[in-house]
Amino acid sequence: MNLSRRRFALLSTAAAATLAAPAIVRSAAAQAWNGPRPKNVILMISDGAGYHTWNMASYYEFGELGRQVYDRFPVKTLMTTFPLNTSSKPTNDPTPKVAYDAAAAWSLLPGQGDLGGEITKKKYPNFFAGYEFVKKNYTDSAAAGTALAAGIKTYNNSINFDNNGQPVRMVAEFAKSAGKSTGVVSSVQISHATPASFAAHNISRNNYAEIGREMIEDGLCDVIMGAGHPMFDNDGRYRAPGSDKAFQYVGGPDTYFKAATGRTAYQWIETKADFEKLARGELKLDKAKVLGVAQAHNTLQFNRSGEGMGNLVPNVPDLATMSLGALEVLGKNERGFFLMIEGGAVDWAAHANDTARIIEEQIDFNKAVRAVVAWIERHGGFEHNLLIVTTDHGNGMAYGPQSDRFAFQPVINRGQGQLPEVTWHYDTHTNELVPVWAAGPGAEQLVAASTGEDPHTALVGWGEVRRYHDNTDIARLIIGAVAAEQRASAN
Repeated sequence: MNLSRRRFALLSTAAAATLAAPAIVRSAAAQAWNGPRPKNVILMISDGAGYHTWNMASYYEFGELGRQVYDRFPVKTLMTTFPLNTSSKPTNDPTPKVAYDAAAAWSLLPGQGDLGGEITKKKYPNFFAGYEFVKKNYTDSAAAGTALAAGIKTYNNSINFDNNGQPVRMVAEFAKSAGKSTGVVSSVQISHATPASFAAHNISRNNYAEIGREMIEDGLCDVIMGAGHPMFDNDGRYRAPGSDKAFQYVGGPDTYFKAATGRTAYQWIETKADFEKLARGELKLDKAKVLGVAQAHNTLQFNRSGEGMGNLVPNVPDLATMSLGALEVLGKNERGFFLMIEGGAVDWAAHANDTARIIEEQIDFNKAVRAVVAWIERHGGFEHNLLIVTTDHGNGMAYGPQSDRFAFQPVINRGQGQLPEVTWHYDTHTNELVPVWAAGPGAEQLVAASTGEDPHTALVGWGEVRRYHDNTDIARLIIGAVAAEQRASAN
């Protein structure tokens, strides 16, 4: 499948110089498929949610584990997240530089020294060798997103580029080839790493304006929703943009003004009322595509002023509302759709070691999952819909209050409505296994794809689940689910 002229023109100069022609050079192999494919595929990603992020939110919501709607899903697996290497640019070397080692990840031997925090600037002692292992050689959200969307391992920073600096075909393009609709929804900026990984190509995740222009002007996705509004601050207050940089998440000033004044293929929405009307099926749409940018700059809620929970920004929708709005639009396609929904600010809260707000963000994500499951039950059930709930990587290493002395001590449940007792051991991403839940046609293939075994998962409450697969297996499964025909290898 060739890139359009517009999309190719938006690739960074460095990347474009390496290309002989504006073409996708490689595609992931689709998962072999037996039986009926799902009509619709939904992937939900709680960005940066390590094991205990899920547990902390459940303790606060319900006072116990096992009450989330995804806890009832028939498939429960574990997944590796490491990148090909930890370079921030292509190295032209196909040799994997990183791996997951279960024995090293759970080692009780003493750790050596400490690691400085990237965000908090704290010193985080390596109390145990297992802690030290998972703090190193971690993926960023771009490489992880590319693995989940395109099914390849690549360098950190990559948005659907391989380690030779070449663009790769990803799931939204396969879905489009099959006549399906596509969409991305996020609680952070629309051009941030995870939504970008399912809607664009760029040699660097940091090229926000290029990514935003590609997403909006090339129009691969039929629905794009998230934050990144240039005219509002993080408290949802109108403000005059100070520079062109304020527009970067929506493709720069020209793209923003085209979109906001109806001069793109998308119907523009930004008010909470319009998001809610869309979710209820009551918003009159003049166009088949929808671009919804909530009235907040970086995140829907996380970056607002104040501490802890409460005092939410009143003029932005929650993730559940945006998700239902996206489903309302995409569900009109009789051939089905692919939709990625991200709780993006879970990761931001983990970086900040903010226990209250990570629980708040994870609960917002959990509510979105419940809304999606309710939609599925009204639209063919799990006979016709495949839903995968997971994360792209761990972050923050949240363990119990005495986990400096007792390795991997679980966070302590203090009951419903009470913050659990937590000690944070890092402020950035980790190279640890992460949980996956799935239901619908093909979900069992994730179990079949599991090739590794981790005998230590009882330490985090996953003792009955020991087998793990790679994050690229998610992409292969979804590509197999949406592809019009099986493609065994690269173009």
